[in-house]
Amino acid sequence: MRKGIRRGRAVLAVTTAAVLCLAGCDALGGGGPEAPGARQSKPAPTPSFAWDRSPASIAAVGDSITRGFDACAILTDCPEVSWATGGNAEVNSLAVRLLGARKAATHSWNHAVTGARMADLPAQMARAAADKPQLVTVMVGANDACRATAAAMTPVADFRAAFEDAMRTLRRAAPKTQVYVASVPDLKRLWSQGRTSALGKQVWKLGICPSMLGDADALDAAATLRRDTVHKRVEDYNTVLGEVCAKDPRCRFDGGAVYDYRFGTDQLSHWDWFHPSVNGQARLAEIAYRKVTGATA
Repeated sequence: MRKGIRRGRAVLAVTTAAVLCLAGCDALGGGGPEAPGARQSKPAPTPSFAWDRSPASIAAVGDSITRGFDACAILTDCPEVSWATGGNAEVNSLAVRLLGARKAATHSWNHAVTGARMADLPAQMARAAADKPQLVTVMVGANDACRATAAAMTPVADFRAAFEDAMRTLRRAAPKTQVYVASVPDLKRLWSQGRTSALGKQVWKLGICPSMLGDADALDAAATLRRDTVHKRVEDYNTVLGEVCAKDPRCRFDGGAVYDYRFGTDQLSHWDWFHPSVNGQARLAEIAYRKVTGATA
């Protein structure tokens, strides 16, 4: 009888322990299978980055547009009227608008090179990063489309790979630097505006953007196809700029604002009727300032 009682008590103890474990072992990390509908632990949220709308230093990379080419004299750089870093009062560059004229003179740097293509951007980014700027401006791609022929334009895949390389180069040296990326201008519109100038067309013959500006007055099927091909490539480049920039939380693309801007003859150099004039540089500065200081891109 006593053995039966002891055996009954043992069975009761084991049964009670099993019930308690079913109720609490998993919650205490007992390792059992998780019950359906059990609460899942949520991953820690990724900290959001607050865009600084008043950076204290600026470096510019890119091509002839950022160098102010043909804005002051024929076939000559004029960086003092650069939309990004110039000190010209009429332009009121992005650097001057953000920093003031005195500080812009010592806290902005222009590493753009006339004739540069996207393949040149990684080296420019490395030089810009050495300045430790809080903002880097990028405007490049026109020369990738402005080749001797449409067939010689930079392939879109190569354009993308070079831009990604440039961004990696910057991030390795300056992980917190912000980036403003301007779209490639609408080269076909520049052709349509500039071809009204006899002087401009003569300058074009010196070799300015042959793929778009060659045989400027030709309107036959072949010429139209060539210009349309260049136009489409520029649109593809802008798609790449937007997509690559979107992957970096510290990068803002202008959303096609420069591409959409309707440059008129007042905004074109009266030396070559293709590059921005001083007035055109001022318009680019306005666009950049609006995008950099906006609540969102």
